[in-house]
Amino acid sequence: MTPSRLCIRLATLGAIAVALAGCETTGAGAPGPVAAAPAAPPMTHSEAAMECWMGTEKTDARMNLDKRADIVDRCIKDKMSKASAPNG
Repeated sequence: MTPSRLCIRLATLGAIAVALAGCETTGAGAPGPVAAAPAAPPMTHSEAAMECWMGTEKTDARMNLDKRADIVDRCIKDKMSKASAPNG
């Protein structure tokens, strides 16, 4: 590689580095207040059922299916009551 091509490549690389150094990635310089994260959607019965069944798959996999169903029913009832409780 000739010295002139090397100088051109180094100059290009330097210009790119300077341009990227000016980019802000922390969000600290964002104008105005930062918007809050959107609220989570409300818990649905089917989501509660899915979470409860997955929980019993991990913890109570060897238990009788009827007993597991009772555990899942209680779990769904708890999740739905917590989801309908007023926050505040």
